[in-house]
Amino acid sequence: MKIENSTVLTLGDLDGWDYSGTALAVLGHPIGHSLSPLMHNTALAHVAAEDARFATWQYFRFDVPPEELAAALPALHRCGFLGINLTVPHKILAVDQVSAIDPAAQPVGAVNTLHRTDSGWTGFNTDGYGLAAAVKEKFGCDLKDTPVLLLGAGGAARGAAVECLQRGCASLAIANRTAANLEALLEALRPIARGIPLRGFTPDQLPHDLPAGALVVNATSAGLRDGDLAPIALATLPRPMAVYDMIYNPPQTPLLRAARQLGLPHANGLTMLVYQGAKALEIWSNLPTARTAPLMAAALTTTKEPTSHV
Repeated sequence: MKIENSTVLTLGDLDGWDYSGTALAVLGHPIGHSLSPLMHNTALAHVAAEDARFATWQYFRFDVPPEELAAALPALHRCGFLGINLTVPHKILAVDQVSAIDPAAQPVGAVNTLHRTDSGWTGFNTDGYGLAAAVKEKFGCDLKDTPVLLLGAGGAARGAAVECLQRGCASLAIANRTAANLEALLEALRPIARGIPLRGFTPDQLPHDLPAGALVVNATSAGLRDGDLAPIALATLPRPMAVYDMIYNPPQTPLLRAARQLGLPHANGLTMLVYQGAKALEIWSNLPTARTAPLMAAALTTTKEPTSHV
């Protein structure tokens, strides 16, 4: 059974599922424009040309509304799927529906990668790795010893914050418009900060002592829609080292346009997408990310398909 990368499946397609190869999938709602099938199937095709063990590996996409996730995960397990990626709105919902969680993912409170075991699914989170690897590639810096200014307090921000703290950033400041959400995130992060300076503020009330040379990371949705404003006024900040926006469609958000006008190094989230995907494939296959990430990146640079997160 060969299915095109653009094909969208549903839970009903698992009735009588008879794929005899190694099946992988991404679940989301909506999911129609996900780039994950293109990335993974392109990488697997190249690997299979040299290693026949991967000739029958295929990556599918399933549109699964949140109310169907509890039924979908056991069904996919029964059908023999080896690995699952999760995107909006499932990353937090799945935490209570897996049999185990990788220790590194526990502080995040969200999983985006599931690996099959005999007893169920083990959950991982590769988003933080994707961010760290993207920052290294785009700006040539490590999160370790780097001051970070994180924009947002949602699920994406939480994964980024945990990664920054676990890698030993110099300090972490978080800007968010909703004070209650900001305080909830700070409360969750304090136990793992381990002496790293950690604080929060609203974007319209900048502290006077923010450090210069910080890495600014946008983990909000500001910039996804026409007419969105930048989540913070870059020109009011002490000059940052660089600006990374997790959004990659559109490729130039208001925040990135402001960074360009200020002459700051900047990049969108496409590279993060590649590295989190390559890390997931490594979990399932033991193929090193150094081998598959360039293949995934090449697939995305040649596509003209619409894009969406994961």
